Amino acid sequence: MINIVFFGTPKIALKSLEYLYNSKEINVLAVVTQPDKPAGRGHKLSMSPIKEFALEKGLPVFQPKSIRKEPDIQNALKNLNPDFFVTFAFGQILSQDVLDIPKFETINLHASLLPKYRGANPIQRAIINGDKQTGICTMITELGLDCGDVCLKEVIDIDDEMTCVDLFEIIAEKSPELIEKTLIGLVNKTISPQKQCEEGVCMANKLTKEETMIDWSKQAEEIHNLVRGIYKFPSAYFVYNGKIIKVLETRVLEEKGTCGEFVKFSKDGVVVGCGKNCILLVKVKPEGKGEMLARDWANGLHK
Repeated sequence: MINIVFFGTPKIALKSLEYLYNSKEINVLAVVTQPDKPAGRGHKLSMSPIKEFALEKGLPVFQPKSIRKEPDIQNALKNLNPDFFVTFAFGQILSQDVLDIPKFETINLHASLLPKYRGANPIQRAIINGDKQTGICTMITELGLDCGDVCLKEVIDIDDEMTCVDLFEIIAEKSPELIEKTLIGLVNKTISPQKQCEEGVCMANKLTKEETMIDWSKQAEEIHNLVRGIYKFPSAYFVYNGKIIKVLETRVLEEKGTCGEFVKFSKDGVVVGCGKNCILLVKVKPEGKGEMLARDWANGLHK
């Protein structure tokens, strides 16, 4: 059996933990996840999906505020004698002291085809930039940002209507087997990690508030990609009559129109002029209201 400690926090990592827990080749010794955080209207402390699963299965759970600064937790992990640490969307940077704990390596699942999209938002950036392909890879964790040797890769196609939520789900489904194959391959020495080439390196930095606001002077396709890329996380938006209107679904139309102006209203939605072509707003979420069809929102403007 290969003994691991699993580091993760959000839902995207849950299927990987479940799969590894049930694997005949892997033994999950413990879980490390972020501290409970306030959530919802009542701001009650909420456990991460990873912690919920671990408690259900009786696994030890560690929740450091910053694992680099908590020697007691580091010592507890050393006493487990793990072969590997496995990290997937954990949310903290590991120090060399932590990376040196496992017998073999710390393996990270990264949601892009490295060296492309190193950093925090590889899933969103791939869609925003209109990429037709992305992927996942396992890598040896080093102190630099997503710069370690790559173990295995798997390509994922992106179609023109795929949202970041769709891509999250695909990555969550495909990641578990890739992690397991990596761990087994490294132990059996059937995998030889490859250094990342420096050509093609690009960063997937965190999104800024300014980036999420729709710029109607851009091409309709770029706006469509932005809407897909940050669908509900946190959503593209524009301001109308002093209110924020989040845009949840769009379509590109090969029509002409003045930038930022409503060209027409139809049963399909609201057509807005862009720098090139027009975009059809299909579904929106006006400030203070729930999701609705754009045509219903537009009809409400005239009442």
